[in-house]
Amino acid sequence: MSPTPRPKTPDAFDLYELAVTNPAPIARFLASAHGGTPLVLREDFSGSGALCRGWVQSVRGGRAIAVDSQAAPLAKLRGVASVEPVKADVLDCRVKADVIAATNFPLGYWHTRAELITYLKHALSCLKPGGVFACDLYGGSDAFTPGSTHVKLRGPGGSKVRYTWEQRDADPLTGRVLNAIHFELTPKTGKVVRFPDAFVYDWRLWSIPEMTDAMMDAGFASVDVYDSLGDAIDQDGRLYVRPLQPGDGLDDPFVVYLVARKGVSGRRARSARGRS
Repeated sequence: MSPTPRPKTPDAFDLYELAVTNPAPIARFLASAHGGTPLVLREDFSGSGALCRGWVQSVRGGRAIAVDSQAAPLAKLRGVASVEPVKADVLDCRVKADVIAATNFPLGYWHTRAELITYLKHALSCLKPGGVFACDLYGGSDAFTPGSTHVKLRGPGGSKVRYTWEQRDADPLTGRVLNAIHFELTPKTGKVVRFPDAFVYDWRLWSIPEMTDAMMDAGFASVDVYDSLGDAIDQDGRLYVRPLQPGDGLDDPFVVYLVARKGVSGRRARSARGRS
């Protein structure tokens, strides 16, 4: 009799997906915010491609492209049907898509407005007619306050996971922050495995008006801001999502999603606006 294989110890990318990602509701939100019948998602700065997998599971006939400069996280996508991993700098990838998403705050990698607009123009050029680009931002009164938060999670095989988000340094004058993610994994049997500085981020925190202005200057036709992924279904069976209106307040702290639309014309444009 062959011995029972020991369960594989999760790595940092597995723990990141457990603690940080929430792909299914984001995929449904993106499809609804598009307003048409999007099939192709491109996930920039994809890491292990959790959103790509959520997209092909949520969108009938959907396929996804995961774009990342590192080979290790993309290896998680081997054999995943309808998902194509692309090892490349996002600025070098020319694959067209109905939706391009950059979530979990990667637009903070661009530290200057010129760099940001260069990327946004590139994303716009890779969208199909009527396509949308989506990203997220965080902010609030403590956005530039150093500190840590800890969350305890149940991991695979009954293990325990301690997830720590650390804002190590922050400068409100430049908008720069230095953040880190740490994990501590306690299996049911065996030694504790620690992942100090599993992921470290040197970001600029862009404000909502700064990002909106950059998107419009990059050539997008419109930008909507959402503070909710939506959970209600309309009479057509579609997820109902409503962008924020002038005067609407925000939670403190907040996470918002910005959806920038490539210009369309005629009846299709009116239909897309009506569903947003």
